[in-house]
Formats: sequence, structure tokens, C-alpha cells
Amino acid sequence: MATTQVILKTKVDGLGYEADIVKVKAGFARNFLVPQGKALEATEENLANLEELKVKRAERLAAELAETEKTASMIKKFKPSFDLEIGQGGKAFGSVTSMDIHKKLEEGKIEIDRKAIQLDSPIKVAGKSDIEIKLPQDVTATLTINVVAKEG
Repeated sequence: MATTQVILKTKVDGLGYEADIVKVKAGFARNFLVPQGKALEATEENLANLEELKVKRAERLAAELAETEKTASMIKKFKPSFDLEIGQGGKAFGSVTSMDIHKKLEEGKIEIDRKAIQLDSPIKVAGKSDIEIKLPQDVTATLTINVVAKEG
């Protein structure tokens, strides 16, 4: 199979980010990446203009980091509360799951990927719990939730 090197102009999932030089199959480059404007052929002239793409990448990363840090601060300030029904003998009916936490965050106008919520097992006890949320750009936020026991 013939391969060729291209310089990515935009982020391509599973391949890389702008300003990355990647080796791909020639047909993929010729039929998809170059016509879609996602990549340039890795010629000497294009390699000389690589700095422009690196500046664009740095600007994008800085903007993403600022947005992620803003989201992290919103998560730290948000203090959701959940009701957990308790039966006779203190046994919990149900639990607080990552899906429940995600719904509360959405109600609070905080948009994150549900898979970012690091919950080892559903919460089945009343009290405060700290939940770790892994955001893009290696930013981690801690969400403190309060689980209130209600007699069922």
C-alpha cells in the first residue's frame, strides 16, 4: 500500500491535530483529506508554512483550556443535593449514579461528557461525597454532592 505524508490543517479524530505531520494511505489523502481542506501535502513549500498552523493550534489550545477551567470552577461552586429513599433497617432503595449526577449538572447549565464523571460505584449512603470529574486538557474538578435520606 502506498503511503504519503500530509500536514493536518484541522483536528481529525483518530489521526491528529492541526500542524501534525502524519503518514496516511495515499488514497485517503488524495480522496478525502486534501479535497475536504483538512490537510495539505507535505511538500517543502507547505512545510515552510507550518509555523502558521502551529500558531493556530496554540490559540485553539489556549481557548479550550480557558473554557475547561471556567467549567471546572462552575463545577466546584455547584452543590447538588439528592434524595435517597431509606426503608426499615436503614437499607437504601436505589442509589445515586453517574447518570443522576449528569442530569443535575445539566439542570445547573453545566455541560460535560457523562463519562467524565469518575464514580467507582453508585452511592447508596446518606451524607456528603466528593466526586472527581475529569475534563479535557488534563483538568480535574471535584464536585461535592449531598445525599439526603428520606424515609420511604
